[in-house]
Amino acid sequence: MDPAARPAVVIDNGSGYTKMGFAGNVEPCYIVPTVVALNESFLNPARTSSKAGWLAQHNAGVMADLDFFIGDEALERSRSSTTYNLSYPVRQGQVENWDSMERFWQQCIFNYLRCDPEDHYFLLTESPLTAPESREYTGEIMFETFNVPGLYIAVNSVLALAAGYTTSKCEMTGVVVDVGDGATHVVPVAEGYVIGSSIKSVPIAGKDVTLFVQQLMRERGENVPPEDSFDVARKVKEMYCYTSSDIVKEFNKHDKEPSKYIKQWRGIKPKTGAPYSCDIGYERFLGPEVFFNPEIYSNDFTTPLPAVIDKCIQSAPIDTRRSLYKNIVLSGGSTMFKDFHRRLQRDIKKIVDARLLASEARVGGELKVSNFISDVVQCIIYQ
Repeated sequence: MDPAARPAVVIDNGSGYTKMGFAGNVEPCYIVPTVVALNESFLNPARTSSKAGWLAQHNAGVMADLDFFIGDEALERSRSSTTYNLSYPVRQGQVENWDSMERFWQQCIFNYLRCDPEDHYFLLTESPLTAPESREYTGEIMFETFNVPGLYIAVNSVLALAAGYTTSKCEMTGVVVDVGDGATHVVPVAEGYVIGSSIKSVPIAGKDVTLFVQQLMRERGENVPPEDSFDVARKVKEMYCYTSSDIVKEFNKHDKEPSKYIKQWRGIKPKTGAPYSCDIGYERFLGPEVFFNPEIYSNDFTTPLPAVIDKCIQSAPIDTRRSLYKNIVLSGGSTMFKDFHRRLQRDIKKIVDARLLASEARVGGELKVSNFISDVVQCIIYQ
């Protein structure tokens, strides 16, 4: 059958999660963690001599290609068995382990989507700062291993901008703030083309928020099992964290009415099965605050995200800056905190207004920072 008559396969590989499905669907078919569990007993077979030893090593290599799991199954296997080791093929938006990445794609295509790769075109995503060699490796695996008839590799930020493209709103110029689990990029796009020289990268992403929440709970002495603390911090981040307009006011609110703002987390210890509970307090608003006051998390990077966005736009060609300020698009799961877009809009507006007041001459009237579009990449690339 002609591949053009069938929907294309779309796979968005992120540092934390992979979203996969078919073109035309409103939502992804599957959202799974980007992790592979490999059987260590097959990867390190006993080295013996003679023909029998060579045959044993050959069989071990074959089994290593077959005995692996991805996503939630991989996490479950690593908890229940000591012979499986976890491998994270994508870190900070870049593929680091191509063998694991190939295994991951194999499971995505055959076990999850259950399609023949020779009958579908493929759309894959990549990070804005990905090296050309990475794209070559991706094409080599897709064409030589899976025999796909056609492949297109797109920058996920451009896809996020294109998701809002309609007949009534034909804008392919804007700034995409992509805050994922492992990397944060600010990407200016003009008429559908990335302005590569103005791309800004921020070394703070969703995983750093999780680690900061975990650190705050540990320092306060909450009764959380060490082996389960990271998962608890991640769930607390996703369920209870929000963006505050003023840290001092939020501290005062929590101190005056702790019963109203402090939440309770209840869980079961994985080893003993005993129930436990812990309080969730200041970390509810201090977690997302690392994007606006990064010095509370690390001294290595202290530039707030609104200032990075402003620098990105100011470094773009002058004839595109007005359009970039008017269309700022948020993508990535870490932009879904409550009031995140309002705080970002307010801070950018302060920076722009201060610059205009300091300038003696205003050209072209006032700049308008529009309302932001907040969405998750895993949804918008399928619209």
